Amino acid sequence: MITLTEAAAKKVKEIQGAEGLEDQGLRLRVIGGGCSGFSYDLFFDDEINDDIDETFESLGVPLYVDMMSFTYLEGTEIDYVEGLYGAGFKFNNPVAKATCGCGSSFAV
Repeated sequence: MITLTEAAAKKVKEIQGAEGLEDQGLRLRVIGGGCSGFSYDLFFDDEINDDIDETFESLGVPLYVDMMSFTYLEGTEIDYVEGLYGAGFKFNNPVAKATCGCGSSFAV
């Protein structure tokens, strides 16, 4: 299971509305790269491949994750935080053994 906090779901819905993407879900991927080995990737998507995608819903937001990425994201909670150094989505990933300072890459 992958979940969004209330703050993250609110921000996703805000972006969907501003961009006219209310009919799309949030695609989550793990890609190679970043300073710790793997990076998170988020984007809106309206295509689901039933053969390779897991689908979830969290606080009214559809989430799409390919099976390979799900291996690295299972149990992850995504939050949206604002602070002195900016704002963005934060991944609380129980699979990650180490993360970088920016929070957008991790190691297993």
